[in-house]
Amino acid sequence: MRAVVYERYGDPDVLRVEEVPVPSPGPKQVLVRVAATSVNLTDWECLHGSPLYARLGGLRSPARATLGSDVAGWVEAVGDDVSRFRPGDEVYGDNLDLKGGFAEYAVAPEKVLAHKPKELTFTEASTIPQAGAIALQGTDRAGALDRVLINGAGGGSGSFAIQLAKRLGAHVTGVDNVDKLDFMRSLGADVVIDYRNEDFTDTENQYDLILDLVAHRSVSAYRSALARGGCYRWVGGSIPTLLSVMTVGSIAGLLTGRRLGLLAVREGPDHFGPLASLCVAGDVRVCVDRTFGLDEVPDALAYVGDGRALGKAVVEIG
Repeated sequence: MRAVVYERYGDPDVLRVEEVPVPSPGPKQVLVRVAATSVNLTDWECLHGSPLYARLGGLRSPARATLGSDVAGWVEAVGDDVSRFRPGDEVYGDNLDLKGGFAEYAVAPEKVLAHKPKELTFTEASTIPQAGAIALQGTDRAGALDRVLINGAGGGSGSFAIQLAKRLGAHVTGVDNVDKLDFMRSLGADVVIDYRNEDFTDTENQYDLILDLVAHRSVSAYRSALARGGCYRWVGGSIPTLLSVMTVGSIAGLLTGRRLGLLAVREGPDHFGPLASLCVAGDVRVCVDRTFGLDEVPDALAYVGDGRALGKAVVEIG
């Protein structure tokens, strides 16, 4: 089979397409013939090995030879003790631990997969598992009259999060680069901010909920942007920001009546399935900006890593 592989951390030019053996599913595993794999910021981080948490399991060299976790495709074969799927089933899921989605076939644990809704294409379904779980859990505290700010709102998780927060009745501020302002408005954002020209923490506005997908500012700045009783949720960003949020932030938040912490995202079909149902019903829009072929995976990763994708970019394989 053809797969995009890499042996060392670096820029997209370390990636190459090679013929490799088709993997075999072990117990409680499924072999998926991949139709589409969406690109996540985690793929970009694991390509570079930065931030440092992206090197978990492989400090000096990548733990997995092939990136790509949000897979959608057909069950090709099943291992022992698999009960929910059989060959030919259409499935999708976030294969975050094993990855391997930028290839013609990938092995995934049975527990991370769900049956693909027939109303969604493989490309659409591949956008949901990781970004959907983050958006659902990141906005579950939003409510009517709440002021919600989403930093990185023009990307995959952010495009879902805007729509989910608006469904809950919140006033939503979206933060991203200038090329995404109109896109965020189209999803329902009430206010949009170009982070290159305006610091959302340096303002008199205070928010009841901040979902931060690309955190790089200080804890004191985030605390000042939160209303009393408000909640700040870190999802991605720099290691210094993560450490300060988990230490100084948690203490300072308690002392000032605010909550600052890491969003520990729960994975699996139970945590992305509800978003798929909303997409099937037409209540939430799936935003696919661009599709790429397997040979174009380096371009796809650069497109997402550089912050250019309006919503999701997807690699179509099958």
